Amino acid sequence: MMGMFKRARACAGQGCVGTGMEPVTGSVQMQIINALHLGERSRASTLLSDLGHRNYSLRVDDFVRILEYCAFSPDPLFVMEIWTIMVEKEISMNDKCYLLVIRALCKGGYIDEAFNLLSIVGENADIYPILPMYNNFLGACAQMHSFHHANKCLDLMEQRLVGKNEVTYIELLKLAVLQQNLPAVHELWKEYTRYYNVSVVSLRKFIRSFTRLGDLKSASESLQKMVTLAFRGGFVIAKTAEGKMYPSKLDIPIPSSSDLGLKKYWKENKIFVPSVFQACNESNTQASDIVDSGTFGIGKIEDRTDGRVLLKKPMAVPVMKVLRWSFNDVIHACAQTRNYRLAEQLFAQMQSIGLEPSCDTYDGFIRALVAERGFHDGLQVLEVMQQKNLKPYDSTLATISVACSKDLELDLAEAFLDRISSSTSPFPFNAFLEACDRLDQPERAVRILAKMKQLKQPPDIRTYELLFSLFGNVNAPYEEGNMLSQLDAAKRINAIEVDMLSNGIQHSNVSINNLLKALGTEGMIRELIQYLRVAENQFSHSSIVLGTPIYNTALHSLVEAKESHMAVEIFKTMLYGRRPDAVTYNIMIDCCSIIKCFKSACALVSVMIRDGFCPQVLTYTALIKILLVCEDLDEALNLLDQGCSDAIQPDVLLFNTILQAAYDKGRIDLVELIVVRMHQENVQPDSSTCGYVFSAYADSGFFSTAAEALQVLSMRIIFEDDSSLEEKGPVFEDLILAEDLDTESRIIELFKNSQEDIAVALLNLRWCATVGFPISRLPNQSQWAKRLLSSYGFKKGGT
Repeated sequence: MMGMFKRARACAGQGCVGTGMEPVTGSVQMQIINALHLGERSRASTLLSDLGHRNYSLRVDDFVRILEYCAFSPDPLFVMEIWTIMVEKEISMNDKCYLLVIRALCKGGYIDEAFNLLSIVGENADIYPILPMYNNFLGACAQMHSFHHANKCLDLMEQRLVGKNEVTYIELLKLAVLQQNLPAVHELWKEYTRYYNVSVVSLRKFIRSFTRLGDLKSASESLQKMVTLAFRGGFVIAKTAEGKMYPSKLDIPIPSSSDLGLKKYWKENKIFVPSVFQACNESNTQASDIVDSGTFGIGKIEDRTDGRVLLKKPMAVPVMKVLRWSFNDVIHACAQTRNYRLAEQLFAQMQSIGLEPSCDTYDGFIRALVAERGFHDGLQVLEVMQQKNLKPYDSTLATISVACSKDLELDLAEAFLDRISSSTSPFPFNAFLEACDRLDQPERAVRILAKMKQLKQPPDIRTYELLFSLFGNVNAPYEEGNMLSQLDAAKRINAIEVDMLSNGIQHSNVSINNLLKALGTEGMIRELIQYLRVAENQFSHSSIVLGTPIYNTALHSLVEAKESHMAVEIFKTMLYGRRPDAVTYNIMIDCCSIIKCFKSACALVSVMIRDGFCPQVLTYTALIKILLVCEDLDEALNLLDQGCSDAIQPDVLLFNTILQAAYDKGRIDLVELIVVRMHQENVQPDSSTCGYVFSAYADSGFFSTAAEALQVLSMRIIFEDDSSLEEKGPVFEDLILAEDLDTESRIIELFKNSQEDIAVALLNLRWCATVGFPISRLPNQSQWAKRLLSSYGFKKGGT
């Protein structure tokens, strides 16, 4: 190809011309064009070859129509065939011919060849490269994201003092947006407005650029100018052959100065991050102030009875299209920056000037709406669309579905996903899977996976992360694995990994972590270690680092399975190359309860503090657990006092750890002490607390006291304080005392909503009422609660 361009340079330098004999009729050109249009390239090449071997001389006009077709198609390869014949026949080239060839090469992706030809044209004194050649090349640079070629073209334009016109500015604007270079866009705006009167079409380009770079303030200001200009009128919008709009006016090039003044704003391999996204909170308020309840001050407006306004001078249809597009762009930018207030004002503004919102408008408006106000308001806007017979986009339905999933409204979320006809992202499906995971409803997830396959929507790594969490383990929470469940879990994990492999997706830290959690939950320790070693080997050959949380998951499962020796071995490997965190140390301190070594636990606490991690409530819980295993109850209570004096806020797990040991030893006095201590530390009991206290009394034969204690602790679970008792009391009393058959079913529903402790407390109170113990609205005034307080009362912070 380079040799062909060299021959072209020689031919152009010699000024080769035809002999002036009869021209080729247009019928031959049309035959070639028709053959190309029908895809008969071999026939077109044959006709072109026959044309080149005719006895009479050929002129450049004999190829122009074919070149025009190839430039529009585009067909750069057939252009090369034409070029070869023109060079062989020594046909003189004019500027139009060069422009069509460059345009075909640019559109076809032959950007290097186009630049070489652009350079050659400038070396010919008889042909001066016209500005559209450079504009076409800059457009190709934008299309192919080639900033290197754009810089070379700008250098060439500076050397040849080509100048710029409006098309040049638009092409440079595309390059600036692609490079995320907001300063360059502002510089282009300054230069453009210095030399040209802005039109609706040019404003549309700049508004779109500002919105794509997150400059909501500049976009809103430009939109004001567009509205004012649109109603002022006095211009005509035309369309190119490709359907693109442009202002129908003379585009006079601006003479070039010493440099274009733009290269300093973008450099190769340097990306500019728009500053507005970093401080969108500050700009949101400013942008909102730009739009008022009027119509941008465009003149006298006549009121109408339906609440809308009627402008004196109607806009042309093309102008209304451009104006609506720009409104849509800014409203979508409002959704990205979570500026609902401005989106609402723009939406009302469109209607006030007689510009009916389109489906795209509603799409952006609903995105902004649900991000701030929730899915309920989005549903209301969706009803308005249905009343106007506007079909919402799939992206609109996906947006509302995601909002429903975040609020755990799975029925609504699934209904909107079912209405989607096509999908370009797994994000809404992942949001639904995440909600299923939170509510432990894997059966719903199966239907959504089927929907994804129906839409041919490929999953991403987040999908598989959630699948491991949803389907990795078989048993319900708190149930131990068995041989059958372990076999089923292994099949599920294998199926998920096979699907990952078929979609070419590699494991992430989260997917490995969720997989190890599933194996640990099922008690599959051998498989857990195997997967951990495989992950270490795979990640060692990639840029991904196996994170500390993965090792923490493995350590936790090993400690739960009483595999202390293996846990210690993995912990040792972490000390060489991977820095343990506070969770790691707490797990290993808990591991010391298996080997009953308080001294080792204290050594771990020392290392933990040395590494910059302060002991937490989990640390004290693990240490107290070790002391209780070693049957040193007094020292455990002293450690509890030390933790409280160190400003460690105890939690229910810590107290339950002591309660369990006291119950196992039959120490009712210690059980009562811990109950009082929990109440004075404002720690709410849970279902385990109720179980330990009730069993301690019942096993000793104190049945009435056991029922009274169960009632008081259950009331404390439901009601945090006296104010919540007054607010929620009547509602829960209906559940406790109701005699209809559906009451207990309604209570059981609380388990599905992750309110297990409240459900257990309500069932406890129903049982107390059934056996004859009246429900008191003042649990702290019961005789049992008063006796415990008088017997075991203490100053906060000491036993």
